[in-house]
Amino acid sequence: MSALGFANSLGIHDNALLVRSERSSILANNLANADTPGFKARDIDFKAILGGEAQRQSSMAITRTSNHHMAGRHADSWESLYRSPLQPSIDGNTVDENIENTEFTTNAMAYNASFEFLNGKFKGLTGALRGD
Repeated sequence: MSALGFANSLGIHDNALLVRSERSSILANNLANADTPGFKARDIDFKAILGGEAQRQSSMAITRTSNHHMAGRHADSWESLYRSPLQPSIDGNTVDENIENTEFTTNAMAYNASFEFLNGKFKGLTGALRGD
């Protein structure tokens, strides 16, 4: 019988929330620099990161130096890629505001969905601990 813990209860959803938060920052930075000459739009491949996280959690145990350390991935280890423009601008800026706004909105909705999912999980765990 497996132990009740965050890793067993939350799966990869807590890490998905971290990746979506990081992606939101990257997309907001793209939008803020839409008029900056030579700025190159960036993004992260959420599906590839999440796929790697799912594979990592299912294929091997997490090694920690202390039982008090939390498992997870640090945002600095996620590769940020440059977005290929559909129509390059004369000043070298690769930000397409329509694409960035769409990606930002989609990411924000997915972030909220992940947050609500985790909130429901925590409410369920709290109820189980209280005996509700």
